[in-house]
Amino acid sequence: MSSIWSKYSLYFAWIVALVATAGSLYFSEVMHYIPCQLCWYQRILMYPLVILLGIASYRGYKEIYSYVLPMTILGWMIAFYHYFGVEQEVFGQLESPFCQIGAPCNAKWINWLGFITIPFLSFTAFTLITILMIITWRNCKQSKRSEVTS
Repeated sequence: MSSIWSKYSLYFAWIVALVATAGSLYFSEVMHYIPCQLCWYQRILMYPLVILLGIASYRGYKEIYSYVLPMTILGWMIAFYHYFGVEQEVFGQLESPFCQIGAPCNAKWINWLGFITIPFLSFTAFTLITILMIITWRNCKQSKRSEVTS
């Protein structure tokens, strides 16, 4: 018996990507927050996931993890650098080589509860999608093993 997370991991990942994309568009188009260069890199990796995961969810294509995981891991690394390195200054005073032109990477457009910023939301979304894709990968491997043994 599989858990609800295992059974619907593709749908949950699609919903996370959809909410993350809608949120970033809301912040930039409705609230008029200007995205920095690191934000744009994260968007470039997140926006296609809405389409890829939506189609995969509809068709039940569990092998999509092989296309999605590289994108989410790269997006996670950029979001990690952006949030922890620049926003929270955990690594000391960093000069980001990415944000020399346009909006500064350390602009805190939102700061909910003292730690939730836009890069934190991106980091969370990429983390959740990565975890859900690992669950999908494990399910895919288990179902292939079941087919071989039966």
